[in-house]
Amino acid sequence: MKSLAVNPRGPKPKPGVREHLIQIGLEIVHAEGYSASGIQSIVEAAEIPKGSFYNHFASKEAFGAELTDAYSDCGLRKLRDFLCDVNVSPIKRLEAYFDDRIEAVRGKKYMRGCLLGNLSAEVADHSTLIRGRLVEHLGEWSRSFEDCIAEAQKQGAIQNRLPARVLGRFVLNSWEGALLRMRVEQSDTPLREFKKVIFGSLLV
Repeated sequence: MKSLAVNPRGPKPKPGVREHLIQIGLEIVHAEGYSASGIQSIVEAAEIPKGSFYNHFASKEAFGAELTDAYSDCGLRKLRDFLCDVNVSPIKRLEAYFDDRIEAVRGKKYMRGCLLGNLSAEVADHSTLIRGRLVEHLGEWSRSFEDCIAEAQKQGAIQNRLPARVLGRFVLNSWEGALLRMRVEQSDTPLREFKKVIFGSLLV
């Protein structure tokens, strides 16, 4: 995860506070949205003085960029746990990953969705810094799908000859769109329709 320069003034940052703020921030921003999440509410939930926030992060925007990194790192580890399992066929890996994610959002009553997608919709037009991080992280996620799809094409499990890069990007874009529609409808129907199209028509 990248590290941003912090305000050099003030007392020396305490070890562990930065990571604690990021974890609290992830919970609050994911639940309430970036714009609705104030620094005051985050430091109160973290039980630290507001001034301590600026010992670790230069601004709310810098903090948002760090949250993007932390969320992506965690999600990418889970994604790779599924997609890099050589004991399972590539298509089954993909299906297992999306089945796992669908169960996860059902457990959260179809709220929150993907923080990368949420920030893309809410912040990308207004923050060059966060938008740059989103481009980087969504690219990493797409490449994971691409590698798995390319393996399936090589094995003959996917006959669609569109480049794996295009298919991987399309799968991620479609999934993020389905998650947004899921939040609107408060239903897993968009996610089930996503799976039906992706595995019934596209990756065949």
